[in-house]
Amino acid sequence: MVSEKSKAYLNTLVATQGLFYIKLHQAHWYIKGPNFFSLHPKLEELYDDLTEQMDETAERLLALGGKPYSTLQEFLEHSLISESVEERTLSEEEMIHNVITDFEVLRDELSNGIKLTDEEHDDVSNDMLIAQKTQVDKTIWMMQAYRGHTALDDKK
Repeated sequence: MVSEKSKAYLNTLVATQGLFYIKLHQAHWYIKGPNFFSLHPKLEELYDDLTEQMDETAERLLALGGKPYSTLQEFLEHSLISESVEERTLSEEEMIHNVITDFEVLRDELSNGIKLTDEEHDDVSNDMLIAQKTQVDKTIWMMQAYRGHTALDDKK
């Protein structure tokens, strides 16, 4: 049986993915600069991928008898990332830096969930989180490479 701790973890993950989805839309709509034509569709691809992950997380939580957060208010209250209207005025470089930073928060939270679900012998959730982390790790690497950095050059 899956613990309430695991359900709470998955719900926090849903909230974080939900708010990040909104933030990626903001970046998609407000990105400007010499790389607009490559970044605009890339950001759309990222929020489409995140939508699939959030849906998978919420459906797993439902399967475990949980009740996933589903409102913007719940996302704001329970997400591990925050958002700001001012982010729409950031430069292209600053916006991409923020996207990478949010992916790093998501990566770290997925690592926490992998440990938790492993300890609780919840193999299905564990596999799901490992797959999501694999995708997030690849995204961080690619976004860092786009900026001319390695994946380990975070915070630059």
